[in-house]
Amino acid sequence: MSRDDGQREVLPYGSWRTPVTSAVVVASAIGLSDVRVDGDYVIWSESRPAEGGRIQLVRRSIDGTTTELLAEGQNARSAVHEYGGGAWWARDGIVWFVAWDDQRLYRLDPKAGAAEPLVAEPAVPRGDRYADGDLTPDGEWIACVREHHPPGGHAVDVQNEIVRLAAHQASTPEVLVGGPDFVSSPRWCPFGDRLCWIEWDHPNMPWDGTRLRVRELLSGHEVLVAGGPDESVSEPRWLADGSLAFISDRTGWWTLYRWSPDDGKVEPLVQIAADIGVPQWVFGLSRYALLADGRVVFARSKDGFDGLAVRLADGTVTDLDVPCSSVSTVRGAAGSAVVVVAGTPTAETSVSHVVLDDGAGVESLVALRPPRDLGELGVDSSYLSVPEAIEFPSQRGRTAFALLYSPKNPGFAAPDGELPPLLVVIHGGPTGAARAQLQLGIQYWTTRGFAVVDVNYGGSTGYGRGYRELLRDEWGVVDVEDCIAAVRWLAEQRLADLARLCIRGGSAGGFTTLAALAREDTPFAAGADYFGVADLEALARETHKFESRYLDGLLGPYPEAREVYRQRSPIHHVDELSRPLIVLQGLEDEVVPPNQSEMIVQALRTKGVPVAYLAFEGEQHGFRRAENIRQSMDAELSFYAQVLGFPLPEEEGIQPTEVENRSSIDTGD
Repeated sequence: MSRDDGQREVLPYGSWRTPVTSAVVVASAIGLSDVRVDGDYVIWSESRPAEGGRIQLVRRSIDGTTTELLAEGQNARSAVHEYGGGAWWARDGIVWFVAWDDQRLYRLDPKAGAAEPLVAEPAVPRGDRYADGDLTPDGEWIACVREHHPPGGHAVDVQNEIVRLAAHQASTPEVLVGGPDFVSSPRWCPFGDRLCWIEWDHPNMPWDGTRLRVRELLSGHEVLVAGGPDESVSEPRWLADGSLAFISDRTGWWTLYRWSPDDGKVEPLVQIAADIGVPQWVFGLSRYALLADGRVVFARSKDGFDGLAVRLADGTVTDLDVPCSSVSTVRGAAGSAVVVVAGTPTAETSVSHVVLDDGAGVESLVALRPPRDLGELGVDSSYLSVPEAIEFPSQRGRTAFALLYSPKNPGFAAPDGELPPLLVVIHGGPTGAARAQLQLGIQYWTTRGFAVVDVNYGGSTGYGRGYRELLRDEWGVVDVEDCIAAVRWLAEQRLADLARLCIRGGSAGGFTTLAALAREDTPFAAGADYFGVADLEALARETHKFESRYLDGLLGPYPEAREVYRQRSPIHHVDELSRPLIVLQGLEDEVVPPNQSEMIVQALRTKGVPVAYLAFEGEQHGFRRAENIRQSMDAELSFYAQVLGFPLPEEEGIQPTEVENRSSIDTGD
């Protein structure tokens, strides 16, 4: 057994033994996304893979006691836009939530017992879907989004509305806002006399152009506060004095503004060269909190990393000394405090209570829902690869960005002169960004000896509107160019082996994976496609309402730009697809239907290209169940081991993935 001077065992990259197995990745794993403050209680949502991926609500009292609010089997998850979000809210000890199984809105009084539905069963099962609610100041009424699916309807027939309904007894919802293609964020003024909301129409997505409106309830008079076809407005929030804060990218960055109803003026609240806002894929986003003393605490993205900052009453902006690199939620608490859902490069997402001092500092920080204790899982911090923000030259004089994770395992070293295999990770969206926080799913690879690069290609968020719009009409071009530029740059720096490059992505990232492989000059040895798009033309005809015109901005309007759709679709470039591919698909996916995966698999089977296909019953767009997450990770690892020729650790008991046309790998054909 060979060892280096540091007494580490010498084995080829990719074959290192690791404590970060798929079992560890899912063991006691939860996903934290939203948090709310209700008096002395703090409530957060937990997505639990071990419980079939259901979302439980957990309430923490002032003495630290935690209570699970939903009965066994209940799942607080909305299907509006298929991506959901904003599925629950709370006030005065009462919780309202949307149940996943029937999409009805329920009222839960934990002291009284079972949750009671507030709306009738629709004619079409799950045909009326609710999200993003807000209570009137007196607590008697709710305004929320309703997505109505009529019997026998198609995507064009779906209606998105803002409705009002009684908060404490079953009633028939009254439509307050109808007409726009999409609506979100209904919020009552603290005086109860006004309602604001966000709206937008096809072909825009919410990060392209939205409108913020305010209606006087008594007179019905409406005001367009901000927004338009080229301004993305989000997260409206009323201040105690009746003015309205919101996020807008009118200067090229998603920053904060305030509208006064007295004179109708909009003035900057926070102006920085960084994005406070994030793309509105889901409802209920909250990236800032308004404190009673006039300060504003907000998250901001810079150079691929999030941070927390505060705007003082005099307008000064100062970073807060709070350890975080990825922030999903910021909400106000009592006094000078906020609660945040955030993670760091060495700690998974947690819920924390942050108290500010009288200036711009932090008086205390308490973890209310700490991250998993990695030590209890047998993973020492010495195994963790910390992401490094990199930038590199791409095509046509552009600069692109990524997070780089180097191989790291204290027990192993590679033979002298060997370069590591590289796994290119492509985020979904495509309007999205890599998350700069500890993800054991990435450490699963780095502790085995893989380098991982999570690419923020042109079109990603967190770098301003100009960078985000690089993907206009260029999907399948700019993203592919940047991924290839990343691996070539890393190879030039001798940080990756050009002969052992793999690429993986889900959804839009799956499309980029396929598009990158469907090139005669592809540098990749293999790829993993998670529920990716193979046929853009079919997707334009078949997908759900929210994304049914998304491709207009990414490729051009359909059918006018039909030739572009066909030219960019990997299914029409099967002749160039010669690299081994593993495809993984949820069979209940309404965003990217299973036929997208099936068509590319069948094409590769027919051509004789090595291909593996795993289809998962009961999974939608993204895998939520622990057993399926484990199987998909281990299958992908086994697939790469067969393609790149490294052994799998016997002690993990990973079953070899069945690869069709495997002889093509063995013979090099």
